[in-house]
Parts: sequence; structure tokens; C-alpha cells
Amino acid sequence: MPRDPRRSLGKTGEDLAAAHLTEAGLTILDRNWRCPAGEIDLVAQEMAPDFSRNGEPTPWLVLVEVRTRRGTHFGTALQSVTPRKQAKLREVAEHYVQQQGWTGPWRIDVVAIQMDRQGRLQAVEHIRHAVGGI
Repeated sequence: MPRDPRRSLGKTGEDLAAAHLTEAGLTILDRNWRCPAGEIDLVAQEMAPDFSRNGEPTPWLVLVEVRTRRGTHFGTALQSVTPRKQAKLREVAEHYVQQQGWTGPWRIDVVAIQMDRQGRLQAVEHIRHAVGGI
């Protein structure tokens, strides 16, 4: 059975993103969580200041969208996070938070994986609080 190149590229990007986030101190809790509204690529947790609680370190739930692009013919990985995609991410994230009963702070991050046309890694960019309006 032939491999799906898009799926393979996406899995490679998710593996790179998970490794990058782990190196940055986040703990990966889940991968490819699905609900009828869509999918969350990575679910992580990070100890970070919560300024609604005087900046005390607090566990944050981090819902991560991974965008991987080979080449820039159709734009960069980061450019692929359109306003429509952001709205979908907010919708799916709200489903996750509600289903899990999470009452602490949470955010949506994006990890953009940019490769050259031959598939060589060029950049990994982690944008915290990438999707606002929560």
C-alpha cells in the first residue's frame, strides 16, 4: 500500500514539534486528540506564570497546532495558520477543555516546522498564545 506523503510529512512534523516542546520543558500529554469538531495535534502541559493569580507558577494546558511545510511554494508553515484555521482551533480547543473539565489556564500554541523542498529541516518556530480570542 503506498504511503501518503502528506500524512508522512505531518507525522514527521508532529514528532519534531513534540521533541522541541519537550526540550523546552513542556510535558506531552496526548497526541492527535479528535472530536466531531476536529483534531488537536498535541496536548501538553507547562508550568508558567498565571498573572490572574499574581504571577504564581501554575500548570497551563497547552493545545498545540503543528504546521509543517516543505518549501514555500504555497506559503510558509506559519502563513498556513489562517483566520479560518484559527477559528477552527478555538472551537476544537473549547471542546477539549470542556470534555476534560479543565479549570486552570490554557492556551493555543502553534509550532511551525519549515523544511526545504528536499525535506531538510530549516526551522522550528514555537509561538506561544498564537491563537487569541479565547
